[in-house]
Amino acid sequence: MPKQKSHSGAKKRFHVTGTGKIARNKAFKGHLNAHKSPSRKRRHAGKGLVAAGDVKLVRKLLPNF
Repeated sequence: MPKQKSHSGAKKRFHVTGTGKIARNKAFKGHLNAHKSPSRKRRHAGKGLVAAGDVKLVRKLLPNF
């Protein structure tokens, strides 16, 4: 049986933490930030975790991680 390939888009967007959770980047910080308040930009900074309902789907896209 051939090896299963990881989804190329998912590889760029998600990574598995040391404890096995799936981390993601937060949305709404990419551009058009001049008019956004500093507190709003801080809220969207850093990493977030994938929601519990979506973990099964993301793990299917990343079978080798």
